[in-house]
Amino acid sequence: MKHLTDSLLESYARLKDSIPVEPGYLPGRNEVVEFIGKLRDLLFPGYFGNSLTSELLEEAGHLLNRQLFRLLKKESAKLTKDFLAKLPKIRASLATDVEAAYSGDPAATGKEEIIISYPGFYAISVYRLAHELYLLNIPILPRIMTEHAHSITGIDIHPGAKIGNHFFIDHGTGIVIGETAIIGEYVKIYQGVTLGALSTKGGQILRGQKRHPTVEDNVTIYSGASVFGGNTIIGKDSVLGSNVFVTDSVPSGSKLSINDAPRKKQKTLENDVWYFQI
Repeated sequence: MKHLTDSLLESYARLKDSIPVEPGYLPGRNEVVEFIGKLRDLLFPGYFGNSLTSELLEEAGHLLNRQLFRLLKKESAKLTKDFLAKLPKIRASLATDVEAAYSGDPAATGKEEIIISYPGFYAISVYRLAHELYLLNIPILPRIMTEHAHSITGIDIHPGAKIGNHFFIDHGTGIVIGETAIIGEYVKIYQGVTLGALSTKGGQILRGQKRHPTVEDNVTIYSGASVFGGNTIIGKDSVLGSNVFVTDSVPSGSKLSINDAPRKKQKTLENDVWYFQI
């Protein structure tokens, strides 16, 4: 046993730059999950077992302040207050998302069903909360929140993405929305859709650059479609069919299907994978 202990201690010293030892300041994952639960109770009182009370608001604020104090020390109280003040705005955005889901899904029996049971709406709810924390320049915590939602729903939305109101994710499993993606209003996407970067082989030197596509208003993207590149714009009122692979902008009102002939004949080599640009 002593040999194993010595080996681990040596590993801690040797890998301290790659894996910091006892960082201490990180938010506890269980506390983050509890925090999400408190926020959902505040946004949708009565839906998940708790009614709206001042005590509930205080509990949520205490959980956030404790996590922020670990991360940022003196700024925690102000940032907690600033974030909680955004809850009415977040709730208003989520109301439009509920409406989009209900009007866009004939299988929905009511808005209550969407709020309680739809994985897409859960992922959007957590994203909208995490996004506001992201805008306050709070590190780590927003990503833990969205990755928790990812682990439950299979929907990966980076908290840095910008997503307009009336957003509907149908089914949802396998969706990826990257950090610098911009999505307009009244957008509907199905399972397996990727809004990704054309290449990430540059690593950290790409930080801060626009790497993910822009999707304008009133666009529908069907299952399995992939859209890549920071300069790629999907014009408003467009429809992307299942399994299309898009790396160039398309004008407003476009309708692309997997059967459409590629507009570019030249093959491109990226990360050792050959593909045709559409």
